[in-house]
Amino acid sequence: MTSYRIAVIGGTGPQGKGLGYRFARGGHTVVLGSRAAEKAEATAAEVTERLTGLEGAGTVTGASNEDACGQADLVLLAVPYDGHDDLVASLPLAGKVVISCVNPLAFDKRGAHGQVIDGGEGSAAESAQRLQPDATVVGAFHHVSAVTLWGDEEFLDGEDVLVVGDKTEAKEQVMELAASVTGRPGIDSGKLRLARQLEPLTAVLISINRKYKTHSGIRIHGV
Repeated sequence: MTSYRIAVIGGTGPQGKGLGYRFARGGHTVVLGSRAAEKAEATAAEVTERLTGLEGAGTVTGASNEDACGQADLVLLAVPYDGHDDLVASLPLAGKVVISCVNPLAFDKRGAHGQVIDGGEGSAAESAQRLQPDATVVGAFHHVSAVTLWGDEEFLDGEDVLVVGDKTEAKEQVMELAASVTGRPGIDSGKLRLARQLEPLTAVLISINRKYKTHSGIRIHGV
């Protein structure tokens, strides 16, 4: 497996921290990003402690969002959708492969549901691509639970990572990276516009989790 240097923007949140842990556990170099470098450094120390004794683990450090991007081969966006566009527009992402696992969700008395983006003709991933035309955006890691990411299992081998994007080489990099999480490559699931279906699907998993008191995921058979 290729060893990458990965910036996790939103690396102090549960999803970002969990994915950073999994990437480092797989031997990659991880920089957790935050608006406040000190907060990122504290979370990096927590992840580093969790990696103690794991043979072949990579390193984890913390930095400001801007500095984290500057150090990275791949940049993962693991941030809330609120404020997403302003943050993404401010980052130095030109020339980078950017992975979006952002899920634009809303909640009401009936539970979680997907937000409608650009009248149903957009997604968080597509917004990131529009805001950063010199980057290459790939959608992936939408459906892995923060709880299971931070768990003790070597791999989340009951799940698949669905990967969407418009450039084959970038998708292949992200599919390879997915093996750090599930133990096998991610699945090429089509063009970036299909993030419109993947992002709100997370609301269905949240509904399942509430009903069955579990942390459900997606598994594709026949591939």
